[in-house]
Formats: sequence, structure tokens, C-alpha cells
Amino acid sequence: MPVDDLARNDVVTADPETPVTELAATMDDENVGSVVITNGERPVGIVTDRDLTVRVLGTDTDPNGQTAADVMTEEPHTLDRNAGFYEAATLMRDNGIRRVPICDGDALVGIITADDLSELLADEEQRLAEVIRAQRPAY
Repeated sequence: MPVDDLARNDVVTADPETPVTELAATMDDENVGSVVITNGERPVGIVTDRDLTVRVLGTDTDPNGQTAADVMTEEPHTLDRNAGFYEAATLMRDNGIRRVPICDGDALVGIITADDLSELLADEEQRLAEVIRAQRPAY
């Protein structure tokens, strides 16, 4: 199954010059844990709620003077929209990340998270459980 089938296409994005206070407010308003930082349609970074905690609050830096460019993870790992969900899980595991922007060429088209993969696996396990229940003898 390609990640394009699982990825959300309503990616929350911002420019590198966006103040970190605005990023935090956007995450709260949109109920997301990350903002993909873009230059045009190309993802150039990602800022997570953890980045804001560790790189801003954890350094005792004035958040009013910082922008996305100051705290983002540059050149985020991305996947092509045709990559499989197993490839997404492997990329997340190997790199210790929970969110992966999905691209069509250089253009951002979606995002997939570890939560999305967990939900898919839970749905599949539920379907398998239904098959098992339907085939087992009555007790």
C-alpha cells in the first residue's frame, strides 16, 4: 500500500521566517504536533512540538526572537508518494522520527506519522481478529 493512501494531504506549513511563537500557536490551533517548513512547495525543514520544548524552552532563549529557521530540523527525511508503508516505518525506526513529509518530486503533497501507521496496523489486526472469530467453533 503506498503511503499516499495513508498520508494526510492537509499538511500544516510555514515559511522559515515564521516566529516560533506563531508556530506554537498554529500547532495548537490545528491540533498537530509539527509544522513542515517550506520554500515554495519544497519542504526544507520541520518543527515539532518537541523541537519547541527542547530548542527554545530548554535553552532558556527568548522565543520572541526566534524563527522556524532557528529551531527546525533542516532537510527532513521525506518519502515519495509511491513508497510503501513498510518503507515509512523503516525510515522512522532507523532515524528516530515520528513524522515524514510525503513528496511528489520536490513538491510537498502530504505527511504521514507514526500514529497513522499504528492506526493502520490496529485496523488490520481488527480485521484479522474478525476472521478468526468467524472461523472458530462455538464454546
